[in-house]
Amino acid sequence: MSNSSPYELLGGEEKIRALAKAFYQAMDKTTEAEEIRQMHAKSLDQVEQRLFEYLSGWLGGPGLYHEKHGTVCLTSPHKPYQINADHRDQWLLCMDKALEEIGASTQVKSMLKEPMFRLADFIKNV
Repeated sequence: MSNSSPYELLGGEEKIRALAKAFYQAMDKTTEAEEIRQMHAKSLDQVEQRLFEYLSGWLGGPGLYHEKHGTVCLTSPHKPYQINADHRDQWLLCMDKALEEIGASTQVKSMLKEPMFRLADFIKNV
C-alpha cells in the first residue's frame, strides 16, 4: 500500500466535494436516515460546504475548515441535538452510500471504515 492520503486516493478536491454532495443526497433519499435528516435545515447547501471543508483536512488535504472557521470542534455544532448510536449508524450508512456513489476503491473504503466509525461515534452525546 502506498503512503498516499485518503484525500489523494479519493481524487483530491473535486472528489471530496462530490463526496460531501453525495453524502447529503444519500441523507435526503434514504428512509433509514430520516431522523438525522430532520436535524438539518431544509437547504443542505451550507452544511454540505462545511462537510467538504472538514473532510478536506481530515482526509489529508488542505485544512480548509480550520482556515475558514478556526478551531475544528465537532461537538459544539452537534450539541443542540441528542445524537445516539442509531443516529451514528444512519450517518455511517449515508457515508457508505456516498463513498459508493463517487466510486471510492475498496482500498479507500477499507482504510476509512474504522476512522469514520470513530469520528461518528465521537459525536454521540446520549
